[in-house]
This record gives sequence, C-alpha cells and structure tokens, in this order.
Amino acid sequence: MDTGTGRYVTLAQVASAAKVSLATASRVLSGGERVVRPELRDRVLDAATRLQYVPNAHAQALAAGASNTVGLVMHDVGDPYFSSITRGAMQVAGEQGTLVVLGSTFRSPEREIEYVSTLRAQRARAILLVGSGFDDADYLRDMGRELENYQGSGGRYAFVSHHDLPGDAVLPDNSGGAAAIARALVELGHRRIAVASGPRNLSTVAHRVGGFLDALAEAGIPRSDVQVIEREFSEDGGYAAANDLVKAGIPATALFCVSDIMAIGALLALREHDVAIPDHLSLIGFDDIPIVRHLTPALSTVALDLERMGREAMSLVLHPEAPATPRRIHLPARLVLRASTAAPR
Repeated sequence: MDTGTGRYVTLAQVASAAKVSLATASRVLSGGERVVRPELRDRVLDAATRLQYVPNAHAQALAAGASNTVGLVMHDVGDPYFSSITRGAMQVAGEQGTLVVLGSTFRSPEREIEYVSTLRAQRARAILLVGSGFDDADYLRDMGRELENYQGSGGRYAFVSHHDLPGDAVLPDNSGGAAAIARALVELGHRRIAVASGPRNLSTVAHRVGGFLDALAEAGIPRSDVQVIEREFSEDGGYAAANDLVKAGIPATALFCVSDIMAIGALLALREHDVAIPDHLSLIGFDDIPIVRHLTPALSTVALDLERMGREAMSLVLHPEAPATPRRIHLPARLVLRASTAAPR
C-alpha cells in the first residue's frame, strides 16, 4: 500500500510493527506450511491490516517459482475474432482467480517469440498462443526451443488453432468449414469463383484455402479456374482484394473471403464501385464474428464458437493432466447462409 509518500509498506515494516522476525512475518503472510504460534500470527495479521500491507506479487512469484498469471498472446486484440476468444478464456481465468495478460503480435513471428521469452522470464503460470501458426523453419525452431525451456521450468502452454509444434491445442475445423462453403456455392450454381486470401504461410489461411479448393475440385472446378487473390489477412487486405477483382472486370460470380474481417473490407470496396451484393456478386466470409449478421446485406459465413474456443484453451492450461500425448480438442464449423449469397444471375 502506498503510504502517501510514494513508498509502499514493506514486509520488514510489518514485522517491525508486530515485533516478530522477518521470517515469521513472511511465513504468516505467504501462507507457508510451517506452523506459527497463534499469538504471533495474530500480531502479524493485525499489523498488516493497520499498515494496509499489500504483498509484492513479483517477489512472491520469484520465491514460489511461478506467478498466478496467464499470458494470452494473439495476433491482434482489436480483431473481433480474437476478442471473442479472449472473452471466453478470461471467463475461465476469472473463475480460477487467475490474472490474464494480453499481448498482440500483429502477425509477427519474431514478436510472438519475444512475448513467450518475456513471459517465461517473468515465470508466468501458463501461456496461450491464440491464432494461426507460421510455416517458417526459423520460427518453428526458435519457438520450439522457447516452449521446451518454458515447460521444463514448470510452465504450461496451449494453442488455439493449428501449429506445427507439440502441445495441447483447440482446433477449429477450418478445412471442413471452407469445404462446406465451396459445396454451397456450387449448389447455388456458381462456377466462376474468386478467393480473397491472406498469406499462405499462416496455417489458418492454408487450411481454409486448401479445403475450399479441394471441395471445388471434387465438384469439377479445377484449381486453375479459381482466382486466388493474396493480400493481408485483415480488413485492408479484403478491401484491396475486392478492388483487384473490380479492376479485372469481376470475372467471378462469388467471392469467398477467408475471414469475416476480410469480407467486411471487401464489402466496403464493392459498395464504392456500386457492385450490388448478391445481385452482381455473392460474398461469403468465415468465423461469424458478432457484427456480420447486422451488415447490409447480412453476411453469409461459417460459424465457429469463438468463446468456447477460449474457454476450452484456458481450461487446458489451468487443469493439467500430464497425458502421454498432447490433448487435441476439435471444434466443428457450421455453415450459415444469409442475404449476401444467392444464385448467380
């Protein structure tokens, strides 16, 4: 507690006020197993209350070997996809009295590794890596080393989405959801289809684009007939991809965006060019973030239970079982068709 002079009450001050040794005060206030005589315990607790003593959490973490903090590292906390997952994770953490520290990497593999290294140095109880893994040999080597060292010191970690690294994980059905989109567009009569894609080195993007193209191929539409426009995995990326499609004369009747955020950007660009959705072009996204059902037109998409993904992941790291192999929780994807898709004219 700040005494008003900019200085905090220390454990030594509590011990002095209670007229006990520093070791005795520490045993009482840290909840140690060694027995302290009742009269001494009462004196320490009374002094701590009078002085409004607040334990130093960092010092306790150093002494105990770990803090009660979970590091939740994601690509972008401002993205509704990640904020929805975070909401679910924090619900479970709150029930356990665990503090959650958030970090945004902005899809930088180097920054993600730095976050894990920092959390390891601070003795965080657990780490959740939320978002796509990277298909990059340097990343896999360096991140694998950090996580191995962290686990060796008693820490726990888990992933949300696919990573080519060992560890517990919550895995949404990205490939299956994208395949359902492809089949639905074909059933509506679409044969000329474009894809607004993020970078293929992101596992989420690779699985969604791959599942989509495989399902189209099964329906008789070869990959060579599908225009894949690769841009940033963001609203700006979707905007740029739609502009590219317009500049090419819109050689498609449907546009699949590999995330709802990209679809929102695409919708903005298409409106600026007076492209009617779905009369001139059907549009569909992926994730079912809360806002998309309120767009005009309401966006067709694939729904993932984002909050459940966060809850399941946090439960994995807070309830360890030491299984022989990493635990995998597979969550389904559900196709949701709304007003933004229709049969081609």
